[in-house]
Amino acid sequence: MAIHQVAPESYEQQLDHKLALLKRQFATLCLPEIDVYTSPSSHYRQRAEFKIWQENGRANYAMYEPGEYKKPYVISDFLVGSERINQLMPALLDAVNSNETLRKRLFQVEFLTTKSGEALITLIYHRPLDDEWQGLAQQLKAQLKVDIIGRSRKQKLLLDRDFVIEKLQVDGSELIYKQVEGSFTQPNAHVCEKMLSWANKHTHNAKGDLLELYCGNGNFTVPLSRHFSKVLATEISKTSVEAAKFNFAQNGIENVEIARMSSEEFTQAMDHVRPFRRLSHIDLSSYQFSSIFVDPPRAGLDDDTLSLSQRFDNIIYVSCNPDTLFDNLTKLSATHLIEHFAVFDQFPYTHHLECGVILRRR
Repeated sequence: MAIHQVAPESYEQQLDHKLALLKRQFATLCLPEIDVYTSPSSHYRQRAEFKIWQENGRANYAMYEPGEYKKPYVISDFLVGSERINQLMPALLDAVNSNETLRKRLFQVEFLTTKSGEALITLIYHRPLDDEWQGLAQQLKAQLKVDIIGRSRKQKLLLDRDFVIEKLQVDGSELIYKQVEGSFTQPNAHVCEKMLSWANKHTHNAKGDLLELYCGNGNFTVPLSRHFSKVLATEISKTSVEAAKFNFAQNGIENVEIARMSSEEFTQAMDHVRPFRRLSHIDLSSYQFSSIFVDPPRAGLDDDTLSLSQRFDNIIYVSCNPDTLFDNLTKLSATHLIEHFAVFDQFPYTHHLECGVILRRR
């Protein structure tokens, strides 16, 4: 994100421009009317990371314009960051600059906050962290009322915990999520709530069972599980799998099984290419799958997972990359109709648009 592009007064115009580009890109697919879900024009990011620029014995937050990584821009606040991030930024910097042990060779700071007010700060150093640092960090933790992690090469010091608990309001229900430092979470909680509501809307009359690939910490699994008899979810990250299990328990979800494996591996399991010990606790034959939910990385769906998806009556596809989404939809359109298409402005003032698609078998 270029710093000068953040202008709340031009929010609608920047979104209109992105929509025009997307409609032009997807013109050959004859999309239905696009549902547009906007973001707050400021203070929408619950996560942020900053380089630390050390100069004249003082640490400063710094960002870089794209392509200008040797020219830091010193900043004091972050308009797109949550109000909690902006509240913590000056207080943290004052504390760091008042103590040489906290400041020395600090080169990066990461913030993870929630709509419910929790915050976790990670301080990353180019030096080992000792007992003196840990004692001072404990004092800082109490002063700022946050959780703190110290990191350096091959070192991670937890003062208490490495996660926050987010509480999202979706269609009249409060959903609880553990969000772990360093793991993927939706950065724009306001838009995330809208995404979950959209997914609810298009699955509330669902029948049968759901297969979900790339489930992460169960962000979509939690609300969607209430519309299906059973859910089988897969995720490759061990940390995310553990967080998902925690989130299922916290939200009273009892009809979900989760397997730690990639989508490519699961496709091999479905096709009986080879057995997987990680699926030994799951009887695949007991599922009556009617729908598949996919939220892949920017590379989109690989060819085998595309073929697997085409076996389902209903496909719910959430994409963080319109380019790979277009390629995937071009192939999926041979077997499925695009019934609904939505865009979610997760990252205002950038070229990025998150998309959601509902496909039904022809």
